[in-house]
Amino acid sequence: MTDRFKFKLGFTLIELLVVISVIGLLMGFGMAKYSTAEKQARDTQRQSDLNQYRVALENYAAASSSLYPNPTTSCGSVDATGGLCSLVIGSQTFEDVYLSGICLQDPKFDATYFYRYCVGGSGSQYILWALLESGKYYEICSNGKSGQTTIAPTGSTCNL
Repeated sequence: MTDRFKFKLGFTLIELLVVISVIGLLMGFGMAKYSTAEKQARDTQRQSDLNQYRVALENYAAASSSLYPNPTTSCGSVDATGGLCSLVIGSQTFEDVYLSGICLQDPKFDATYFYRYCVGGSGSQYILWALLESGKYYEICSNGKSGQTTIAPTGSTCNL
């Protein structure tokens, strides 16, 4: 056989390295975008959960002379012992009566990320808040305001 009938089969090492490098770069960009999307999804979940707590608190106030619940830990995690969810109402808990038996928790739920509830003014005002992964705080206040702030809430004072 002559050289003109020989076929070159396969890829060269350089071609393979270029293709692998391009795939690696595309995967790197995709993973970075996925991580950002995950954080935004958890922040959105936090805001939704706090809005559900707002509805539960307003329902409680409607049935309790316009006063909000005053658990033993009046400024702490909503699901801590003595917190909002474990507050006893008659023979049931706040969680059972106003949250359909489900005490909502932060999607990450660790020492940094958890939902907080503070009550003040002898039960006439409250603030719900959570730290977002964007570094801001999301607040819901009894005066009807809600939104993000860069200042961490203290006590039952709303920053909005």
